[in-house]
Amino acid sequence: MSDVLPITKIPRHGLPPRALVVGDPDRATAVAGSLADAVLVGQNREYRSYTGTWKGIPVVVSSHGVGGPGALCQFGELAEAGVRTFLRLGTAGSLAGGITDGDLVIAEAAVRDDGVTQQLIHPEYPAFATPELVVALSRVAPEAHRGVVWTRAAFSPLVLTLPMAEYLAARVIAIEMELSTLLVFAALRGLRAGGVLVIDGDARPDHPDPSAYDPHRDVVAEGVARATRVALDALIDVEGAE
Repeated sequence: MSDVLPITKIPRHGLPPRALVVGDPDRATAVAGSLADAVLVGQNREYRSYTGTWKGIPVVVSSHGVGGPGALCQFGELAEAGVRTFLRLGTAGSLAGGITDGDLVIAEAAVRDDGVTQQLIHPEYPAFATPELVVALSRVAPEAHRGVVWTRAAFSPLVLTLPMAEYLAARVIAIEMELSTLLVFAALRGLRAGGVLVIDGDARPDHPDPSAYDPHRDVVAEGVARATRVALDALIDVEGAE
């Protein structure tokens, strides 16, 4: 048997129990640059993984690409290799007034429109963040918005269809593409999971020209840098993460 797992090419055993997961491989590299003793431990396709320490605590940083199905492959192999607490750091579109570019959103739960978890468990099963992670994130970033986010398989700036109106009325505050997959996966495995998201645009249907979406602006980059520190601090602060 190989010493590395087949999809992510990470070591089969021995990873730290805490992982920060991101979509973009380059973001994984950027986050790893903030760690002490960072080492690349696996790279294949969209999956790029590092180990290192944050304030003396060992952590994993790993990218999962775009969308729930591929991300699920990463989550499964990270868990096999020893991860027990997952925190997703990503970007999202705003669905609520007063939540603007660069703001942080702490997910309390997610709408399961991810295109993959319906094949794992009945759709009535909830996608909920581990309360200890929500508390840890809120403690580190009290200014962040908290609420339910919408995980959608279709890329939101270019696909705006029902049930958008219903979710707006139900006070869903942001839209992204992978979090509910992580939350359901973790719940089914008895693991811990949560998410902090940086707003990179307004995804509401009355937003002018959604095709003009541009996540590569200074306000978003500054938000991601702030969220990186928040996520790492919360990841090592959460109780019972070992």
